[in-house]
Amino acid sequence: MKILLVCMGNICRSPIAEGVFRSVFPDTFTFDSAGTIDYHEGDPPDPRSVEVMAKHGIDISGQKSRPLIQDDFTNFDRIYCMDDVNIRDIKKICNRPEFLHNVEKITTAAGFPNDIVPDPYYENKQAFEDVYHQIMDLASIIKERLV
Repeated sequence: MKILLVCMGNICRSPIAEGVFRSVFPDTFTFDSAGTIDYHEGDPPDPRSVEVMAKHGIDISGQKSRPLIQDDFTNFDRIYCMDDVNIRDIKKICNRPEFLHNVEKITTAAGFPNDIVPDPYYENKQAFEDVYHQIMDLASIIKERLV
């Protein structure tokens, strides 16, 4: 199964999610991450994301930001995004509404449809730590549902 993790810029939440999912799921799963904007295209994850993940033994330093593209809607079995704004933006990006069947908030996929993964970009390092723990919890639940 191929899973894409999406946030806005692909430098904070979705790189953390990609790293967490890779560490939690079996090798039979494939993961990538993308952003709904291309502003950070080619950039590494935010240094705070890299630092928090390294603290937990997960190296995401080699990841590079990329924007969500049309082919992602058919190349991935599941596309999990971090919040309602991401859902809205993904719907604008996708030019084929029938391809949206595999798009869902990561919190909804874990059974918490009213929650979001908050963007830590304008916050302190603790916010990145909180995102890590939230995504770790969500990934564990989703793994139980998919494996």
